[in-house]
Amino acid sequence: MSLYSETFYSTEVNGLFSDRNTIAEMLRFEAALAQAQAKNGIVSETSATIIAQCCDAHLIDLEKLKTEIKLGGNAAIPLVKQLTRIVKNNDVEASKMVHLGATSQDVVDTAMVLQIKAFLAWLESKLNQLRQLLVALTQKHRSTLMIGRTLLQQARPITFGLKTAGWLEGIVRSQNRLSETQPRLLKLQLSGAVGSGNASINQAVHQTMAQELGLTPSFSWQTQRDGFAEWASVLGILVGSLGKIAKDVSLLMQTEVGEVYEGVGEGKGGSSTMPHKRNPVTCAALLANATRTPHLVATILSAMPQEHERSAGLWHSEWEVLVELMTLTAGSVERALELVSGLEVDEKRMLANLEVTKGLIYAENVSLALAPKMGKMQAHELVEKACKTAIHQQKHLKEILLELQLDLLDLEELFKPENSIGLSLELIDEVLRQV
Repeated sequence: MSLYSETFYSTEVNGLFSDRNTIAEMLRFEAALAQAQAKNGIVSETSATIIAQCCDAHLIDLEKLKTEIKLGGNAAIPLVKQLTRIVKNNDVEASKMVHLGATSQDVVDTAMVLQIKAFLAWLESKLNQLRQLLVALTQKHRSTLMIGRTLLQQARPITFGLKTAGWLEGIVRSQNRLSETQPRLLKLQLSGAVGSGNASINQAVHQTMAQELGLTPSFSWQTQRDGFAEWASVLGILVGSLGKIAKDVSLLMQTEVGEVYEGVGEGKGGSSTMPHKRNPVTCAALLANATRTPHLVATILSAMPQEHERSAGLWHSEWEVLVELMTLTAGSVERALELVSGLEVDEKRMLANLEVTKGLIYAENVSLALAPKMGKMQAHELVEKACKTAIHQQKHLKEILLELQLDLLDLEELFKPENSIGLSLELIDEVLRQV
């Protein structure tokens, strides 16, 4: 167990990818293969039943298996040997039918797909929870005024709901990607030594086994790895979107800003030397994961041009990387749920920060109001000059403009933040209607 297993990962999902569970999925493949072959008259029902009964991960000597993997190059080879011995102790004839017609990659790839399928069920449930939290947050702060920032500088007013609607949209798009990729991802690998199949794993067996495992029958994808590449990319995008939420919150938590905070908890966010600190520790975990995952995605993409019908090394490079991607994604989703569910919003500080620039954030409003009267360029130059004067004299922009006696403008209305949020409310409502 890693020292940081509860920081960057999910304890729930870590179990899905334990050594024992990985072996259990590989044995599930072997049991389903024997049963599919029995249903299609290739092996006897008795042999299939015995093989299936012996496909119990607790019967496997894991330490011995790990030692032998480095000799065979993958887990399937020593696993099949152990399974065959276990079956032989029960029935000699049945032991002759173990792994009939299949190859190691069939076992390893299909077991990975089965683990992905289990992970997807967990992930979809958690993302639905996050989605609902973001919907509620967006509804609550639909009209909460705050400053919008570009290039880390104050730009013009928006509402906090507009920001959270952007977070929400990012998660919804990732959910859509997850749904769209599943038909291309959840496929059975059962192709034999070189992808050409054989009489023991014919089309009928393939169809039966796929149905038994809840997967889609498929042409061999032994060295066509676009399914896993797409999956890795979708996860990378999701973790990046969660990182975007963390980035915004961590910036809004800065002492000089102080508009949004992670939820408090006993011992959370403290410093080992500074008692006053309230650190964005949940954001830090999310951002750490968002930094790590792109490189893992790159590894999977790099492994795509595999040689001929079985790769030496590129296929092998995927195994732990895919698992690491999924466990980091799970950790990010759990941390995001913690972050959003406990988020504290200081609406008064948001309003106060709108006055930091002494009215400069309303310069565009004035320029746009003047444009029909004197032309866009002339209006822009006039307001730009007024801004420079306000900064130099340390005055409010409205005060400078009043001195210019721009009688055609209702400056009071132009300097109200609620009149400066553009189509924020309409855009928020559109996002909420679509989710």
